[in-house]
Amino acid sequence: MTESASGDQPESVPKHIAIIMDGNGRWARSRGLPRLAGHRAGTENLRRMIEACVEFGVSYLTIYAFSTENWGRPDEEVSGLMGIFEEVFDRELKELHRQGAQLRHIGQLDEIKKSLREKVLKGIELTKNNDKLVLNVAFNYGGRDEIVYAIKQMIQNGVKAEEIDEDKVSQYLFTADIPDPDLVIRTSGEQRISNFLIWQAAYAEWVFPDTYWPDFGREELLAAIQEYSRRERRYGRVLQN
Repeated sequence: MTESASGDQPESVPKHIAIIMDGNGRWARSRGLPRLAGHRAGTENLRRMIEACVEFGVSYLTIYAFSTENWGRPDEEVSGLMGIFEEVFDRELKELHRQGAQLRHIGQLDEIKKSLREKVLKGIELTKNNDKLVLNVAFNYGGRDEIVYAIKQMIQNGVKAEEIDEDKVSQYLFTADIPDPDLVIRTSGEQRISNFLIWQAAYAEWVFPDTYWPDFGREELLAAIQEYSRRERRYGRVLQN
C-alpha cells in the first residue's frame, strides 16, 4: 500500500466503502444557488473521492447516485439530474479509466433514457479490466427493490425453499460478486439509511459527518476511515480477551 503524500496513511483501511452523497441541495441553498447547482458540485466532487480511495488503498467504492424514490422529485429536478449525469459520463469517463477504476452499475437501467443507459454500458465495457478500484454506481437503485428482484429471480430459476440461505440470497443481489461494505458514510449529518444496501450493510460501521457532500474531500474521508479504525467489529458476538 502506498504512503499518502502527507504521511497520514490510516492503519486500518476498509476494503469496501459505501457513501450516501447527501447535502447537495442544502449546500446550494446556503450559497443562494439553485438545487441543481448543488447536484453539479456533488458530481464534480466524485473525482476527488476516487483519487483519495485509490491513495488510501480502498478496493471498492459504492456511491448512491440516484434512488428508486428519487423519481418522485419535481420533473424539472429529475430532468436536470439526468442531464448532469450524462455530462459527467462524457467528461469523466476517460479520467476514470486513466485512474484504473472499474465502473460497475447496481440497480435497474430499464427506466433510464436510452442515451444515458448506453453511456453507462459503454463505461462498464471500457473499464472492465481495470483493477485499482471498483466503483459501483447505485443508479435507479433501492434496497427493497433489489431484494424483491432477487426473490423473483430465484423463483424464475426454480430455487427450492430448502436451498435458500443468506449465501443464496446474496448470489441474486446486484452486488453478487462484491464484498459487503465495511464502512458506510452518509454526509450532511442526516442519520438515515434511506433504502441503501439494506441487506449488505447489516454489519457495516456507519459514520455521519456533518459536511455536505460537495465539501467532503480527502481529509474528511481520512477522518471517517480513522473513526472506522478505532471501532471493534463484533458482528453480534462478544470479543474474548
